[in-house]
Amino acid sequence: MTQGKDCAKFFGHGLPYADVGDLKGTLITIEGTDGVGRSTQVNLLREWLEVQGYGVIETGWTRSELMSETIGVAKAGHSLNQLTLSLLYATDFADRLEKIVVPALRSGFVVLADRYVFTAFARSVVRGADPRWIRNVFGFALVPELTLYLKIDANTLVPRLLRTRGIDYWEAGMDMHLGTDLFESFRKYQWRLIREYNKMAREFGFVTVDATLMVEEIQARIRRRVQALLEERRIQALAGSLDRLRPLLFEAEEESAGERPEPPVPQGIGSAESVAEPRVARAPSRD
Repeated sequence: MTQGKDCAKFFGHGLPYADVGDLKGTLITIEGTDGVGRSTQVNLLREWLEVQGYGVIETGWTRSELMSETIGVAKAGHSLNQLTLSLLYATDFADRLEKIVVPALRSGFVVLADRYVFTAFARSVVRGADPRWIRNVFGFALVPELTLYLKIDANTLVPRLLRTRGIDYWEAGMDMHLGTDLFESFRKYQWRLIREYNKMAREFGFVTVDATLMVEEIQARIRRRVQALLEERRIQALAGSLDRLRPLLFEAEEESAGERPEPPVPQGIGSAESVAEPRVARAPSRD
């Protein structure tokens, strides 16, 4: 990770054409594999933050107005290779970062991202991409203040998905030819993804939350971590404001002292005007 000229932290080279200075908002990302319950937790967290008085902007994977439809059509053909898929995701992410994430952070919003660049890292690496290459591709991405990782194992995930919804071609990793059986391919693919997420959790310092718990308990743990972060950010902002105001206060005090008039000299005993002039001795009269 690198730090840009505007003190913003990036995963690589940053955004050379966009102003990212003075980002007052907070970027929080929620990561985890397919069907782990990210969207549910993001919605609950957004509602809670809005009740607390925060302005919240939500963004998610492949939701760019520029690319979302294109990616959907491309994936429907089941013929994308790893390189094309990664570049489509990168284009979608860049569009959302420039048009949604950075403006919202500059305005002081809390930005909740349902998936972030870590999804691209995991999916590309399990498909054989060079980890350094995919991280360079997303080198323009801002580093989030907090990444919450909903952790689950593949064996628990399969029956959960079957109870709630089906499994599609890409979630099962069928493009990787791990097997002809959809469910077995899904288990193998998800196991590889989860292994990559666990590696990144250690590397990037994810806050891990047990995704096998009840929805309410998961949300409670997420809220505690988010509340602590926002409180810390608020204290930092107050300290920064005081640091900027302190020189102005001292300057005002110095100017006030310089303009203060000299106190008047009291008239009366001890004053120069009250001291009688000494009498001059007269010569004796000759008369």
